[in-house]
Amino acid sequence: MNSQELRAIQAPFKERYQTEPETAKQTLTATGRIEFDTISVQLDRPGPAWERSGLHPLAGGDGTSACAAEMLLNALAGCAGVTFAAVKTAMEVPVTSTTIRVEGDLDFRGTLGVARGIPVGYEAIRVHFDIESDAPDSKLAKLTELAERYCVVAQSLQNVSASWSRVGAGNAS
Repeated sequence: MNSQELRAIQAPFKERYQTEPETAKQTLTATGRIEFDTISVQLDRPGPAWERSGLHPLAGGDGTSACAAEMLLNALAGCAGVTFAAVKTAMEVPVTSTTIRVEGDLDFRGTLGVARGIPVGYEAIRVHFDIESDAPDSKLAKLTELAERYCVVAQSLQNVSASWSRVGAGNAS
């Protein structure tokens, strides 16, 4: 795909998002079921195969590749869920079952450069645990707090930076 082809694919989205800004705002979701016996999370991953990342359909993608922003939510759901299971096991909190839902609010106008001032990326991300348990609320609150504190992905998202380096031939100045 060249730049003209990309512009042609994205032009209708940019036009729509300028005239109908509410259509650019989406909440993407990742969900899963926490499995305490193996300290793992069975993620619900609808859609395309996850071995290839591509444009989201609301940014001009054809839907055959996974959107990296959705993959990020799934990574967070997996990590937070596994951390929850490990902390629950360590604290010996009686929990029958737990599902996890991660939601991220994204305005595609920022991603497509349609409107200045609109952030690129998630405006907010929420992690929610639906817990079936007879444990007191105070224990469940502490369990959730510790799952957030020790979740590698959640903590890493607070400390992201980018860099680049040139590889191979070519010395453009």
